[in-house]
Amino acid sequence: MRIRPALHSLTSVLFVFVLAVAVPGTGRAADAPETPAPAPSGPAAPPYEAQLIQLSRILGSVDYLRDLCKSDDDTDWRDTMQNLIDSEAAGNKERTRTLTAAFNRGYRAFAAVYSTCTQAAVSAEKEYRQRGATIARGIAGKYGN
Repeated sequence: MRIRPALHSLTSVLFVFVLAVAVPGTGRAADAPETPAPAPSGPAAPPYEAQLIQLSRILGSVDYLRDLCKSDDDTDWRDTMQNLIDSEAAGNKERTRTLTAAFNRGYRAFAAVYSTCTQAAVSAEKEYRQRGATIARGIAGKYGN
């Protein structure tokens, strides 16, 4: 089982995510809380798969909102997502598809609501970064080295 080496890489990716979102925010997202997609039923799925799927969706949402609002943040959220896929789904096409689909759902969900940058979009982006940081810390704290 390859969970241990993957956890080291995952911990690194999650650490970068937490650092990137360490900006205090005050906004609230206007939508309902997210329900993570069910974890794929493959033997390689780790116990934190649902959290990874939710984190992937959040990364997609933040990517869209940061692009929309022309943020000065130099974090490339697509690269962060690719690093997550590389560390967690390397060689597993089903997991790669699942995580990519979650990212795309998050991206499209906000693209359907916001076509221009508004204060609500800025607030939603901050809220989602905070949610993502909480999930990343939870995974790293429970399953990291």
